[in-house]
Amino acid sequence: MAKRTLTGVVTSAKRDKTITVTVTSRETHPIYGKQYTVNRKYTAHDPNNQAGEGDTVTIVETRPISKTKSFELQAIVEKSRGTIEIKEGAAEEETV
Repeated sequence: MAKRTLTGVVTSAKRDKTITVTVTSRETHPIYGKQYTVNRKYTAHDPNNQAGEGDTVTIVETRPISKTKSFELQAIVEKSRGTIEIKEGAAEEETV
């Protein structure tokens, strides 16, 4: 049987050797034909703790490692470039 390969964004890397990956896909409703977005979360095994939050990664299906982990990190497609936070005072100054 073929192993599933999924690509998504790491939403949590706080646990040791475990990452949470959110995979976004578009599906079509069977009756109405309208497309909608579906988000699914998977926990994956990261043995070297190399993936961080915001990274785009590829995970591959493996044997069950724990109760919730049945995927393993295959590759990091793109590293996160950090987060940008806007101060509350700066937003008010722009509107004035």
